[in-house]
Amino acid sequence: MPDIPLAMVAALCLAALAAGWIDAVVGGGGLLLLPVLLLGLPAGTPAAYALGTNKAVAIVGTTGAAVTYARKAPVDVRTAIRIGLAALAGSSGGAFFAAGMSTEVLKPLIMVVLLGVAAFVILKPAFGTAPAPGPVTRRRILAAIGLAGLGIGFYDGLIGPGTGTFLVLALTAVLHLDLVTASATAKIVNCCTNAGALATFAWQGTVLWQLAALMAVFNLAGGTLGAHTALKKGSGFVRVVLLTVVFALVANLAYEQWVA
Repeated sequence: MPDIPLAMVAALCLAALAAGWIDAVVGGGGLLLLPVLLLGLPAGTPAAYALGTNKAVAIVGTTGAAVTYARKAPVDVRTAIRIGLAALAGSSGGAFFAAGMSTEVLKPLIMVVLLGVAAFVILKPAFGTAPAPGPVTRRRILAAIGLAGLGIGFYDGLIGPGTGTFLVLALTAVLHLDLVTASATAKIVNCCTNAGALATFAWQGTVLWQLAALMAVFNLAGGTLGAHTALKKGSGFVRVVLLTVVFALVANLAYEQWVA
């Protein structure tokens, strides 16, 4: 593990805790955790190490949230796993292209992604407030496998931040789920995307395992707590958290990119 000051290690652990909570509620914990890792690792550390370590941390919190949701939310586990297997393949492929990604490219990309999410949620105020009536058709399931599985899975392996949020949005739009059920389903799919990307990063040797293990403990606690919170508060709360997180992170990244 690189030489990181104790105060920065503590800050990374607190960020992992907050990211776990955010990721469980609405997805996108990596939008907090990855920028913090990019800032916290010593100057000159390749971005691939931040990406790989982020995956090692995130898979623990995501798994904890998935287990919590599966016990209490009406999740179609069979459909979630089918989408997840496609996502695993997609994320593995995306991770192969991530090794050469620089922080200068990564930060603007994250900002564009965040602004797109915010615009969509604001323009669709009723989005995800209630599930659509009737069964989900086979065509919609196949569309979810292609979009949420292969497409977003590839993005997760390539860049990562916002994957959970994109999964929630895609599953809500394609399968007509409410936001809480979509969050629960997204956690199962996200476990698969994290596993595929992490396997690739581990093979490439770009995971800081000691740091990841420490941060993962905090991420697991945050993920479990976040899942309980979302189940208790409902879709309206999830939407508010989504918009708050998105705008806060856009402001932070814009400051780092053009002011600091």
